[in-house]
Amino acid sequence: MFPGEVDARQFDEIVGWMRNWCNVLPLDEAVNRLTAGSLPARAAAITFDDGYADNHDQALPILQRHGLSATFFIATGFLDGGRMWNDTVIEAVRRFNGDRIDLQGMDGFPPDATAVWPAGSIAERRHVIESIIGKIKYAAPDQRLALANAVSSRLHVKLPSDLMMTSQQVRGLRREGMQIGAHTHNHPILARLAPEAARLEISRSKQALQDLLGESVDLFAYPNGRPGQDYNAQSVSIVRELGFIAAVSTAKGVATRRSDLFQLPRFTPWDRTRARFGLRLASNLVAPAPVLA
Repeated sequence: MFPGEVDARQFDEIVGWMRNWCNVLPLDEAVNRLTAGSLPARAAAITFDDGYADNHDQALPILQRHGLSATFFIATGFLDGGRMWNDTVIEAVRRFNGDRIDLQGMDGFPPDATAVWPAGSIAERRHVIESIIGKIKYAAPDQRLALANAVSSRLHVKLPSDLMMTSQQVRGLRREGMQIGAHTHNHPILARLAPEAARLEISRSKQALQDLLGESVDLFAYPNGRPGQDYNAQSVSIVRELGFIAAVSTAKGVATRRSDLFQLPRFTPWDRTRARFGLRLASNLVAPAPVLA
């Protein structure tokens, strides 16, 4: 469905490039050394968001083969058989038996003349998925989940329950030397929540992981992660107050001693060739630091 996404073979290549080019560190060590001014040249950290089962089943063996570590940010509400709302949409469209999808008149769905799509090809189904997700992504969390479930009901499909990690798999990652960070409980857009709701989402994720692992969880990733749009100054303050040592965004760039430890930049490696990956990796050097509006 998504040939542009990184698969296991491509991730193996990327990890090999990172091992050759960079000094890959655990994220907490990188943060501490950034603060102390003792980062090695070309320091980098590898991170995953959400808590998908393939992180454990596919990525972990690749990382181990290359002798590298990573940090896995877990949205705790989807462990042990849960499913993220966007995956409900994706899997409903993927598994739909037909060549035309019609969501006109569905309760709660935004009225739109383009709620009917052809779905006979993979490319058309990708377009349907992007269209539906775009319509409901910034709805309130409960409404967003209800709409995603309504899509699957309308399409009459049986959805998978093994996309996300189990609690045992999260423990397994940690047992193998990987780091675990918090990523909220239900993966909401924090900037859209009232302060009390945002605090509950963040603290609930932190506490659930600490109970699961029997240790402090000190790293956080903002869902979606775009400054000002997906998280705001209120979100940053809550993360700081809850005792995290650092948090990551999805704004491009590199971290320096002047960086806000609670808005560390990241970028996503979608490139298919060594040259293009290296060029885009290097382009982070000139990206502006994450700034909240």
